[in-house]
Amino acid sequence: AGTGHVPVKNFTTNVYDIAPEKLEKFSGPYIRDHFEPKPRPCWACAMKHCHEITLTEGPFKGETVEEPEYEGLAAFGPQIGVTDVTIAIFLSDLVDRLGMDNNEACWALGLAIECFEKGLLTLEDTDNIELTWGNHEAARQMLERMATREGFGNVLAEGAMRAAQHIGGEAPNFAIHTMKGNTPRVIDHRNRWPWLFDTCLSQMSTDEGYMMQQPADLGLSITQDLHLVNNSPEDTVVWNALCKGANQFDDSLGVCRFTTRTNLKLLAEAISSATGWDFPTEETMEVGMRIVNLLRVFNIRHGHTAEMDAPSPRYGSAPVDGPSQGKSIIPHWDEARRKYYKEIGWDGDTGHPSEETLKRYGLDHAIPELKELQSAPTKIQS
Repeated sequence: AGTGHVPVKNFTTNVYDIAPEKLEKFSGPYIRDHFEPKPRPCWACAMKHCHEITLTEGPFKGETVEEPEYEGLAAFGPQIGVTDVTIAIFLSDLVDRLGMDNNEACWALGLAIECFEKGLLTLEDTDNIELTWGNHEAARQMLERMATREGFGNVLAEGAMRAAQHIGGEAPNFAIHTMKGNTPRVIDHRNRWPWLFDTCLSQMSTDEGYMMQQPADLGLSITQDLHLVNNSPEDTVVWNALCKGANQFDDSLGVCRFTTRTNLKLLAEAISSATGWDFPTEETMEVGMRIVNLLRVFNIRHGHTAEMDAPSPRYGSAPVDGPSQGKSIIPHWDEARRKYYKEIGWDGDTGHPSEETLKRYGLDHAIPELKELQSAPTKIQS
């Protein structure tokens, strides 16, 4: 939490108020040393990050569950005010077994807790469930109601954006999501603007430009690993424009990012070896950008506008404390978005791919439909 990356109580703070001895239990070494891990990897995976564990302490002692990764621990630890690692592990496993996503579920639940704490929701609204920070039994009950769409759970099952609209009042100002309606990963992106920008402008509702491999190793003209540096609107545009499509290419191969590390050079070599093609590293980004542009046209067909490429008020807010206190990307957003659009070959106002860009990526067939859609373009209202 000292880096400001960990989401705490729905972004109401950047300070995770937890005793050092409890925080230590959230570490990999403690979990592996104390909870009787048994490897359950995907076939032939050498990463050793999928384990089944048995909780040997806490209120769910004796339960056998899937070992969570970072997002699961953050989702049901600091995000909802829980400081007991065994509870975070149990709830993360519960959400998985209920067929829901840890990311989406925790943002909807965190929104509900904040609304309850601030009086926007009452016990009558929440089916007599007292939604307060750290109340794990209330969290468990509401998660189960979300999965079955029972009572107030049916509202939260719609996701943070629609749930906030249903609750009304100040709730839309508390909800964390992009203006497309998707929620981010369980990370506080507000002090890593390239991540926040990438999430908001992605066509697939998650990272399109983030790469685990160092960009310099891939021959890209980036002098430093920009997703790890502090905030700069210029760096944010550079990172996203140059790395856009990397994850789209990685995903198109049906491989696991934990093993490939989005190493485009290595993946290009693998494709060349498997197919006999001459497939240079540079072509990986071409493929990724072809996917990005085709998805963009598809989204425009279904109503996407430039205004949707933005964070919700809370997601784009300035942290009230922590290492990035008082700093927000929002004053730079409109200009950064325009520069980014132009940098990747889109119209600076509408975000529509240009005819030249579509031709460059072999998407000539998409041009007639986009022209028809552009007959009444929706522009950014400054």
